[in-house]
Amino acid sequence: MAWTDAGSRPGGEVTVEGLIDDIGRGAAELSPGEPAALYAGVARLAASVDRLRRVARTARDAAADDNHGYGEPGVGPPELALPESAFAALTETHRRAVLVHCYRMTGSYDDAEDLVRETFLRAWRARDTFRAGASVRTWLYRIATNACLDLLRRTARRPHDYEPLPGTSGHAGEPPARVAWLQPYPDDELPEADEDPGVPYGTLELPLLVALQHLPPRQRAALILRDVLGLSPGETAETLDLTPVSVDGALRRARPALRDLLSDGRTRESPETEAAVLARYTAAVAALDLASLGGLLADDVLFTAPPNPSWCRGREAVLAFLRPGMDAASPAFPGHWRHLPARANGQPAAGGYLRRPGTNVHRAQALDVLRVEGGRIVEITSFEPHLLPAFGLPLRL
Repeated sequence: MAWTDAGSRPGGEVTVEGLIDDIGRGAAELSPGEPAALYAGVARLAASVDRLRRVARTARDAAADDNHGYGEPGVGPPELALPESAFAALTETHRRAVLVHCYRMTGSYDDAEDLVRETFLRAWRARDTFRAGASVRTWLYRIATNACLDLLRRTARRPHDYEPLPGTSGHAGEPPARVAWLQPYPDDELPEADEDPGVPYGTLELPLLVALQHLPPRQRAALILRDVLGLSPGETAETLDLTPVSVDGALRRARPALRDLLSDGRTRESPETEAAVLARYTAAVAALDLASLGGLLADDVLFTAPPNPSWCRGREAVLAFLRPGMDAASPAFPGHWRHLPARANGQPAAGGYLRRPGTNVHRAQALDVLRVEGGRIVEITSFEPHLLPAFGLPLRL
C-alpha cells in the first residue's frame, strides 16, 4: 500500500526526487543580474536545501536505527514497505503540523524541534502499527503526543508567578505568570489551514500558550487533541491510553480552567494596525525617543523577558526600566538599535540588533513580540535572540 493521507493538500506530498528537481531548477535559474532578484532566488534555493537536509537527516536516523531489525531498505511490515528516504519524505509532508502540535504541548520551539525528530524516529520504529486506510497525520499526532508527555514527565515544569526584584519598582498589581521556558513561534512555520485546524487566530497567541502550560499534561493533551485538532473522543482516548469517560472528565476540568486563565477580554487588531504600531515602536527605539515610545504604551502595559526574571507593569514603570538603554548620556547606555520586522504567534514582532559604542556591527539582542489593543501596546515579551534564524532573520547586520 502506498503512503497516502486523505487530509493532505492535493500536490502537497513531498518526494526526495521532487526536492532535488526543485533545487536543480532553482540553481539553474540564478543569475548575477539584479541584486534583489538574486537574493530572492538564493533564499528560495536555501529553503529547498534546508527541507532536503531535514529529509536526509530523518532517512539517516531511520537507517541507523535497528530496534526492529529491518536490515534492508523496504523490508518491514507489508503495508508500509518503504525505503528510509521515502519514509523521510512522507514525514516531511507533515512536519509543520507535528511541529506546531509539539509547540502547543510544550511552549518551547527548541523542544518542539527536538520532539519532531523523536516523533519521526518513533514512527519509523512503530510503522507496523499503522493501519491501512488510517490518517497518517492522526497517527503521527498520537506518537508526537506521547513523546511530549514523556518529556513533560521528565522535566516536571510548572509555571509560577514572577516575584519582585530587589531594588526595582514597577511591580504593582497581580504578578504575571512566569513560564521560563516559553519561546516564540515563527508565523512562517505555521502549516496551511487545511493541514492543521488549529491555525485560526488565537490558538498560538502567547497568552494562550502561557495558559496551556498551567494545565496538567494529560488535561492539556486532551484539550488540544479534542478542541484544537478535532480528534474524535475515541481517537483521543486511544492516544492517551485512557477511557472515553476519563477523557471527558479531563476536558470538564481543563476547559473552565483555561477560560478562567484567559478571561481578560482580549480583542484582535487588524494586521495593518499592528504593522503600523510595530513600525512606530521600532522607529522610536532607533531614535532614542522615549516620549514617542511612551505614547504607544497602554496605561497598564506589561513587560516580561523570559527566561529572565525581569518584569514590570504600567507605562511609567516600563519607561523607567527602558530609560537607561535609550539615554545616550547615561553610563548604562548600551548603544544604538536597529530592528527587522517579523511575525510570531500571530502577533507583530521585531528582531532587535544593538550596535555598541565604538563598533560598526549590529548584533542580535532580542526578539520583541507585541500585543496590540486599541492601537496601543498592552504587552511586550522580549525573548533571547538565538531563535532569530527560525524567523528568517540574521544574527548580525
